[in-house]
Amino acid sequence: MAEKKSTRLFDRIAPVYGLFYARQKRRYARIADQVKDKMDVDAFQSALDVGCGTGALCAVLNERGLTVTGIDPAAKMLDVARRQPENKGIRFLQGSALDRLPFADNAFDLVIASYVAHGLQADDRRKLYAEMGRVAREVVIIHDYNGTRSLLTTLVEWLEGGDYFHFIRHAEDEMKACLHDMKACFSGVEVLQVDTRASSYICKPV
Repeated sequence: MAEKKSTRLFDRIAPVYGLFYARQKRRYARIADQVKDKMDVDAFQSALDVGCGTGALCAVLNERGLTVTGIDPAAKMLDVARRQPENKGIRFLQGSALDRLPFADNAFDLVIASYVAHGLQADDRRKLYAEMGRVAREVVIIHDYNGTRSLLTTLVEWLEGGDYFHFIRHAEDEMKACLHDMKACFSGVEVLQVDTRASSYICKPV
């Protein structure tokens, strides 16, 4: 129910997100360059962006030579993504990791979710981590908030109704301890602080 509520919200605000597409794209490109010595996304051939939204991160990965697939439950977010001229070569699908991703095990070198995990409840985050780990061949990146938050972000996340406040306190420990069907979601987790209020959690699939 919470995911359906969130999907309806993102469908409504998709046009607003579209206004920030170029800015988001520049930010993702900057972060990719910033962490290149520790996590070089250019070294991978294929990528899946889970919760891709308007496709800004997909565009950055595509321009770096990766074959990219984006998946999101919000149809209107995907409409914005498909309208971007540079996204013509990217496959966009409607779907959710909470319903099992429609891909085979180890289907992608890199699987990434940006600002998705904090909006889910803890049980759903475990499903997200497990599904991302299942379809990833090399690495999973959870790019999301860290413990430093702004008043505006606090207000927006309260309105969204996710589990932001718990997530930012326990994200790393939660990923390290994640179990699904009695199996560990990841064999290792490394945290890279990439912005004042954001970190990339680099997870190694089992």
